Amino acid sequence: MTIHIDPDFDVPLPELNVEEVSKKHLQARLKASAMTAAMLANHGLELDPPNDEDRGTAAMIASAYATDPAKTSKKMNLANTATLTPAALLLTQQILQDYAHQVVQNSVQIRHLVTNKLLQETENPDAKIRLRALELLGKQADVGLFSEKQEVTITHQTTDDLKSKLRDKLLRLRNVTPEEEEARPLTLNGEAIDLDEVLGND
Repeated sequence: MTIHIDPDFDVPLPELNVEEVSKKHLQARLKASAMTAAMLANHGLELDPPNDEDRGTAAMIASAYATDPAKTSKKMNLANTATLTPAALLLTQQILQDYAHQVVQNSVQIRHLVTNKLLQETENPDAKIRLRALELLGKQADVGLFSEKQEVTITHQTTDDLKSKLRDKLLRLRNVTPEEEEARPLTLNGEAIDLDEVLGND
């Protein structure tokens, strides 16, 4: 397939500064190279699918980039990038775009990514997946459709009420009826304890 180009001679061509291009960040260079390969593929260049060597090269570059982006960008200069096959370029660029630690810089981006993926799953042909995606979207804090709420009821009581309930409970634990209370005093370590005196019910 032939590419037809109609040049516009009224616009001057910018000067190409190879050093400036080499200084660009690796992701920018890979993106430009991948876009060039994709454009050429659209115009008839046959791109071979990535082979094991291309996958290994892409994995090595992505791993090095994840460890030290600045050093990898410097090492993968324009000359080294030009030696990669189009399949390796496309694969490396895709890996860095999808999985590099630079892509997701903070929790807000992760939240947006998860929300967008869930929105995509709401169109899934499987009803179970659609329903689960909608449920998870509804459970997000800012939506709150399906949030599980727990109600806590606090009953305020006076000190006298609490003392009375405590006394009743202690008496039930002793299994003593109120009539027997005077006959069998409460003892602790062998000493008799006056429950009314301890609770302040003089």
